[in-house]
Amino acid sequence: MSDLTTIKKDAEEQMQMTLEFLEETFSRIRAGRANVHILDGVRVEYYGSNVPLSNVASVNTPDAKTIVIQPWEKTMLKVVEKAILDSDVGITPENNGEIIRLGIPPLTEERRRNLVKQTKQEAEEAKISIRNARREAIDEVKKAVKDGLPEDMGKDGEADIQKIHDKYVKKVDEMFAAKEKEILTV
Repeated sequence: MSDLTTIKKDAEEQMQMTLEFLEETFSRIRAGRANVHILDGVRVEYYGSNVPLSNVASVNTPDAKTIVIQPWEKTMLKVVEKAILDSDVGITPENNGEIIRLGIPPLTEERRRNLVKQTKQEAEEAKISIRNARREAIDEVKKAVKDGLPEDMGKDGEADIQKIHDKYVKKVDEMFAAKEKEILTV
């Protein structure tokens, strides 16, 4: 017989992981402001192995429209520049011999709308994942009731799982609203 608290805890952990994944995904969506997370996916060839850009250079945002990358070794300038060009960042780097600058271009209205659509899709996928976690947990509760758990405890467990689900869906909605506002702010 499964323990109700374990079922609820597992469901909440799954929902929390979904929220963290969504947060990370949102941080990579460029909203017209300089954000070092858009470079998280850039890998650089460094002494025979592919490493994240942050392992070979310092990455800063001196202002809202610029990202500055300063490799720790001067020989890495061209390699870092090529890695950024080959990535899906979509910004051409400017190399002055010591540092690499990425100028964040202002977003067009159409691009803003597309980013909001993309953000909405990501939020919707997160909600689906949360619903799946709820469904799996409720299925486990029903199975536990069949295996001898009292029905009223099963109903209470289902109600608790629904409350947890509602809390996480509300958080997803809040995260989407905040990201939408960030994207649409000129």
